[in-house]
Amino acid sequence: MPLALLALAIGAFGIGTTEFVIMGVLPQVAGDFGVTIPAAGWLVSGYALGVVFGAPLLTVLGTKVSRKKMLMFLMALFVIGNALSAFAPSFGVMLIGRVVASLAHGAFFGIGSVVAADLVAPEKKASAISLMFMGLTVANIVGVPAGTYVGQAAGWRVTFVIVAALGVIGFLGVAKLVPETGRPDSVTVRTEFAAFRNVQVWLAMAMTVLGYGGVFAAITYITPMMTEVAGYTEGAVTWLLVLFGIGMFLGNLLGGKFADRRLVPMLLTTLAALTAALLLFTATAHNKVLAAITLTLIGALGFATVPPLQKWVLDQASAAPTLASAANIGAFNLGNALAAWLGGVVIAAGLGYTSPNWVGALLSGTALLLALLAAHLYRRTHAADSVVAGSAARRSAPEAVRH
Repeated sequence: MPLALLALAIGAFGIGTTEFVIMGVLPQVAGDFGVTIPAAGWLVSGYALGVVFGAPLLTVLGTKVSRKKMLMFLMALFVIGNALSAFAPSFGVMLIGRVVASLAHGAFFGIGSVVAADLVAPEKKASAISLMFMGLTVANIVGVPAGTYVGQAAGWRVTFVIVAALGVIGFLGVAKLVPETGRPDSVTVRTEFAAFRNVQVWLAMAMTVLGYGGVFAAITYITPMMTEVAGYTEGAVTWLLVLFGIGMFLGNLLGGKFADRRLVPMLLTTLAALTAALLLFTATAHNKVLAAITLTLIGALGFATVPPLQKWVLDQASAAPTLASAANIGAFNLGNALAAWLGGVVIAAGLGYTSPNWVGALLSGTALLLALLAAHLYRRTHAADSVVAGSAARRSAPEAVRH
């Protein structure tokens, strides 16, 4: 695998850290600015919305420059946003900093997926994508717990200074290691949007919203679930999240490896297993050991869907994949926001802290049905293409004999 993937993984590590570390230092941020915890929650929601809208917007604007230059610009934007958060004099300025940093998120992973796939042979594309996303999974194992510890010990501003420094390293890595491929002349804003005429692209994004949304329905409320139901202390939640991150890391690698061999069977298997694990979590959440095992399994199965889903989008929008790829990253965050909201609704309805697991299973199960539909449509389309190609070959054969 090319060293350029390391640069992309470093950028992904910084982005993954800043996305999730805010949850660990939210009380300190709220206290310093004199706002309530729910109000401080806008630092999470604002970031997610910035990803959803920023991914397609910046990708469209980036069609005029090379992908390498766009990746460097996005990392610079990431550094500016986190530096603004670190030195924000007011809550409003910090919120702006979070949104600025989030604008880089979707476009970086979207464009980075295309670059990663182009760096390797066709049979290794999903593995290359998974190696870039490995930075995001490692962030949940190392970056987020370390950032939370630093924030609690030295102050949350120090955490964001360190994250900004990670962005600088990512910028230098992209500048040094990612090759300059130029901008394809045939790719325009019109051709990028044309990819959305393919129903398979929409099905893939719907699978992304619902599939990984199922994971987020459970993980958003993991603290009350583990403390009130499983019986863990609040201090143990950090280590439980590390287990979840380890699961993400392993699932990401396995998802990339097996998606290169058999993409559709891999996607169907992981979505079915994820649905079953979320249903199982409703029962295992009442036992400490089983809860920890199931949480790790959900992390692995959830992130095992990421490389195949991203590669599916790239394959279906192969003529102009950048915008579709970035929009699919936005779909992950849209699914996160939807699932978190639905999980809160069922808890507020008095169904208990394990009820978001039922929501997650319903979402992932629906994603499985959509995957079955996408696979059926794909097989039918390619069967029809084969029949047409065969008929054309038979018609041309006599002409070749006559000539």
